[in-house]
Amino acid sequence: MTTKQNSRVSHTIGDAPIEPQYADQMKTLARLIDNYLNGDGGEKKNGFIIMMFPLRGHDGRTNYISNAVRADVVIMLKEQIKRFEGQPEMSGTA
Repeated sequence: MTTKQNSRVSHTIGDAPIEPQYADQMKTLARLIDNYLNGDGGEKKNGFIIMMFPLRGHDGRTNYISNAVRADVVIMLKEQIKRFEGQPEMSGTA
């Protein structure tokens, strides 16, 4: 969904918090993954993101959680998309 404000296009997909029915599950997964990758304390060495969306009936809504700084995640995602777009067409279910 996009809206136009002051001659600037504003994208609103992803601006909302995690959908309530998934919030506890995603927070639990994030804690488990963070503890597994980084231990219980000290400096974090590994970042991660979880993006969850419906496989059917998708209306553009994606739930997101991470242990990383959002600005760093944005850079990483842009770089990853460039890699995906540079790959030849692939098929499969994985």
